[in-house]
Amino acid sequence: MDRIMELLSKLRFYGMLETYRNDCRTTSSDGMTNDEFLKWLLESEYDYRRNVSIERLIRSANFRYKAYMEKIDYTIKRNLDRNQLERLASIDFIRDGQNIFITGSSGTSKSYIASAIGYEACKNGVRTLYSNASKLMGQLKMAKNKGTIESEMKKLKSVHCLF
Repeated sequence: MDRIMELLSKLRFYGMLETYRNDCRTTSSDGMTNDEFLKWLLESEYDYRRNVSIERLIRSANFRYKAYMEKIDYTIKRNLDRNQLERLASIDFIRDGQNIFITGSSGTSKSYIASAIGYEACKNGVRTLYSNASKLMGQLKMAKNKGTIESEMKKLKSVHCLF
């Protein structure tokens, strides 16, 4: 058993390692066929890698808020259209190559909504970047002055969703 855990660690199968370490000692695999047991371990590795990927996308997006669509309060009078926001949360607009503009008065949760949609994009594996226009223009101006504008533009082109 120790050799198995050592190999899983060396191969960087951390999801399988955790499942094997925690669940195999507490859960009886006697009722499972070899195929079912292997499938169980592989699914745990897949889930682990997917979660790590999502966490990395969220971290690199630099969101202003930790925002979730299900926490948007529609009871406050801000003229929020729940159906429209749910359609945006499906991120079909990204797949379709469409742009959206989130506009409104100060204090109407524009930044929070953008972050929530961005979180949904990250959960779906979409590389996202959160920045306001003045900050982004400042970064581009600084990159131009440093002579690194091509590098900065390359970074922006690798992002599929910019908020």
